Amino acid sequence: MVMQDRLAIVDGLLALPFPGKHTREGCQSSGPGFHVYVLQASRSFWDDRSEEIVEAAQAEIDTAFQALATALTARWGEPQTVDLDPYLWGEDQAPEPINQLCQLSGEMCVWRPLDTGRWVALAVGQGDPELPIELLLTVGEADPLR
Repeated sequence: MVMQDRLAIVDGLLALPFPGKHTREGCQSSGPGFHVYVLQASRSFWDDRSEEIVEAAQAEIDTAFQALATALTARWGEPQTVDLDPYLWGEDQAPEPINQLCQLSGEMCVWRPLDTGRWVALAVGQGDPELPIELLLTVGEADPLR
């Protein structure tokens, strides 16, 4: 996927209404006040978790993350880096989409585009060592830092 396509997905999710209930279709999950979209995923590692295979996949996802983060920073300024670990280990379950993200990633970069009332986040995550490494785009309504 080229950068123009990724930016079109960002813009589309910023404009897309949030559903009243949780939904999942293809690479997108949505719910009241959020959308989470898998922009890119590596192969799974069920059959081969060798260091060189995993490192190559991680490098490819990291490169895609950096390129999109650079484009979003050019649009909206420097992001805020949010540590997701406290949400994972907190006494209360975090609200969505933070709960979903903290299960997959340790941190996310957050931008707050002016005049949208929404925030945009990028994270790299992996649900389990055998599962694909994913580049995750999230658009949310409520402040993720509450």
